Amino acid sequence: MRLIRQFLRALLGAAILAAAVLGAIAPASAHDVAESTSPAAGATVAAPPEKVSVTFNRNPLALGSQIVVSDAAGTNWAEGAVEIVDNVAAQKLKSGAPAGLYTVTWRVASSDGHPIEGSFTFTATAPATDSTAAAAVPTMGTAQPGITPEPSKPASSAEPFPWSIVIFVGTAIGILVVLGLMAKSRLKPGAGDHPEG
Repeated sequence: MRLIRQFLRALLGAAILAAAVLGAIAPASAHDVAESTSPAAGATVAAPPEKVSVTFNRNPLALGSQIVVSDAAGTNWAEGAVEIVDNVAAQKLKSGAPAGLYTVTWRVASSDGHPIEGSFTFTATAPATDSTAAAAVPTMGTAQPGITPEPSKPASSAEPFPWSIVIFVGTAIGILVVLGLMAKSRLKPGAGDHPEG
């Protein structure tokens, strides 16, 4: 009878632990992710665009957002604040940006409030002029992010996959706890097993 009570307590403890693990891991797996960028990562464009943007699977929060657009010499060509419209964070560039390799480093607050960050590069074959920068935006900056949000809904349906891993890990931990408690109770040859006068 005592062994059954110990087993039930161990089972309850394992269930509580599994629930705690699920609660701790689940929010981390739900962080927002960047789905696409404009210009695309690694792309070669005719001239530096008027703005760069990052499209996410959910709407980021407008808290402490930052996008730095650096040329090969390390000069930051970003101008003004980051603009967030729905799930797209965009950053305007100063005029007169040179040709060459650019590194875009971004940091935003995801929809759950946690900061997320990343970077990508693109190459401009010619320096920006007022006309080329304006022409680059409809083809590279506006059309792509406008089309991308539509597939973002099916992409977020992949989120249940981490749940199966989380459930597996929680169950495995619960089983280990139960086995550990049972082994511990067997190692102690019970206080009540040897009635002494």
